[in-house]
Amino acid sequence: MLAGRRRHGHRKAGVIPETLLPVLTGIAWPAAIAVAWTVGEIAYRWLSLPRISGYGVTGFIMAANQGGFLPDPSGGPVALLAHFAFALILFELGYRINLRWLRVNPWLGASSVLEAVSTFAAVFIVAILFAVPLVPALLLSALAMSTSPAAVLRVANELRSAGQVTERLLHLTAFNCVFSVLFFKAVVGYWVLASAGSAFGAVWNSLVVVAVSTAIGALFGVAVPALLRPLGDADRNATIAFAVATLLLTALTHALAFSPLLAALAFGLVARHRRVILSQAQSNFGTLGDLLTVLLFVFVAASLDWRPGPTGIALALAVITVRLAVKAVATTVFARLSGITWRKGALTGLAMTPMSVLVIVLLEETSHLKLYALDQVAGLAVIVVLLEVIGPLVTQRALIWAGETRQVENR
Repeated sequence: MLAGRRRHGHRKAGVIPETLLPVLTGIAWPAAIAVAWTVGEIAYRWLSLPRISGYGVTGFIMAANQGGFLPDPSGGPVALLAHFAFALILFELGYRINLRWLRVNPWLGASSVLEAVSTFAAVFIVAILFAVPLVPALLLSALAMSTSPAAVLRVANELRSAGQVTERLLHLTAFNCVFSVLFFKAVVGYWVLASAGSAFGAVWNSLVVVAVSTAIGALFGVAVPALLRPLGDADRNATIAFAVATLLLTALTHALAFSPLLAALAFGLVARHRRVILSQAQSNFGTLGDLLTVLLFVFVAASLDWRPGPTGIALALAVITVRLAVKAVATTVFARLSGITWRKGALTGLAMTPMSVLVIVLLEETSHLKLYALDQVAGLAVIVVLLEVIGPLVTQRALIWAGETRQVENR
């Protein structure tokens, strides 16, 4: 998929006068962010849709692959900013995870493992039935395990949602993110071993990347709170300090070809247990987080190479249906055991529909390996596009049906 974007990302350049190209290139992304923000506000205030769905639709329409004016963002400064935006979201998600809850309620962890493994197995079977080769089928299955932290957290914060479904959703999303990255890295290691015959490369791109990324994030989680305490008024200064640290962490892990995703999640998780408090007003990292969220969802939609055939569309619809069904069934089965009703268990599974952002960022993160196996999965772009738009809406509806949202001002 990434390779396809690079081959076709500039096909519109020939119809634009050469004198205008430098000007259009310079203003393309600022203009796209402005348009996407406007569409998102209209979707939210007039249509009661999640803002991020509006951002995604706008980015998809404006992408060069769809005949728009946005150049291919992969490998450039926009991609690094998108990684930073996603890292901020993962930090906040990690910060909201309470591992002690797993000791009190072990069935939550059991449901997470069952749901993730069942999703992997079900999607793998679907991919094989559609004659997808082994390695692409494994990669697709690993990606399908995930729930997009960006979509889930932004929708929950947008609705100011709080309650049993919301907390389970956030925890299961974090666990899914970890499982997906672990399985994805394991398959990448297998692919490196099978294609290049390098055991060192296989171990490095799987076990070493995961371990070192997590260790770097944990180190930041210890060091930043320790630095804040002697400065005084740590709670007030926490937001900017954590944002700057996340920027540094993203740049460092990106430059060293490790995983900014795992590092940011570990950073937030460890920082939470160092007793530095982020207030409700500081969630989303304020205006900075809002701006970067627009960029992130436009980046994801603009990164897609959309050329689906009938087989690709059929595969995408099958994967989306099976994935949603497995997640809903798994969370419902463990609902009573984990202390909630069947209905809230099912709503938790429905709320886990989004997955688009994690897929694109994870693929971008491994682009240096030239992992072209997923180019053989014709329906991946369809899955990402549909879940980019529909996923946040399903999450929004599930949280509203659970009765855990509050009326947001200025609607």
